[in-house]
Amino acid sequence: MPEAGRTGPRRGQRASWRDRAGQGMFLALLLAGGINGAGGTTTGSVAGSASAIPAGMAPAIAQAAAPIPGASAAPPPEPLPVPLASPAGQALLRRRATLSADYPPLAQWYETQANLAYCGVASSVTLLNSLAIPAPAAEGYGSYRFWTQTNLFVPASAPFVQARQVAREGMTLSQLQGLLRAILGDGARVERYHGLQLNLEQFRLLLRRNLADPSDRLLVNYDRRLVGQQGGGHIAPLAAYDPIEDRVLILDGARYRYPAVWVATRQLWAATRGIDRSSGLSRGLVSVRINPADSGPPRFHPGGRSGR
Repeated sequence: MPEAGRTGPRRGQRASWRDRAGQGMFLALLLAGGINGAGGTTTGSVAGSASAIPAGMAPAIAQAAAPIPGASAAPPPEPLPVPLASPAGQALLRRRATLSADYPPLAQWYETQANLAYCGVASSVTLLNSLAIPAPAAEGYGSYRFWTQTNLFVPASAPFVQARQVAREGMTLSQLQGLLRAILGDGARVERYHGLQLNLEQFRLLLRRNLADPSDRLLVNYDRRLVGQQGGGHIAPLAAYDPIEDRVLILDGARYRYPAVWVATRQLWAATRGIDRSSGLSRGLVSVRINPADSGPPRFHPGGRSGR
């Protein structure tokens, strides 16, 4: 009786397919002049050996050389990222079913990272400006207030991250959460989800809920190599989700290297489950939601604390 849950050919069928495969190899070698009458190999020509094969054996040779039923096929290729600016990328964004409530404000404030390690910094700046979080003074801009990759490092964030360290090493998921919590204080809920804590359906649900709601944002920490790109760990905002093709839009802050792209959700989920060697924990997501009980964005205080 077959094992429960096992699929594929029965044992007897496997034996017959092995025989057929062996016959196919033998006949192919014989046609190529690769086997002599004593069972050894020879270097005879194809034309010379083929003349000794009866013409009626051609159908049998073709059948024996055919693919073996039930044999493992090569897995389908992984889907490639779809650039947002391409016709296909624009079609995904315009699709009626696409959840893109976060896209307009994120696109307006989409920041290019200032150096190779500032992906988390640029992503945080994009997030804060897109939520209209009041900012401290920005050097060189007079009375205008907005978040930059310089004024992001407020005094209250020093226990979590410091600019010089981040410029060398980047940020872990925990440091990213700590930085945003230090800036937002009680005015927002900042939550961290490690990739190994989420199954694929939970990951999709988080995307659906967040990207349909304009009052919150998602930043993802992922391994580029698992979404069809070169590099390693990276942080970027997520801006839209297409449930039909099951793709999510990443606004990549390293715009000198990669454009904003749609990637397969399953790939991005897998890319958050790898271990960040700096922390010893899996990568993942940080969500920021303005507290619904509040009447507006938190007020920034120069000392780094936020409140009402």
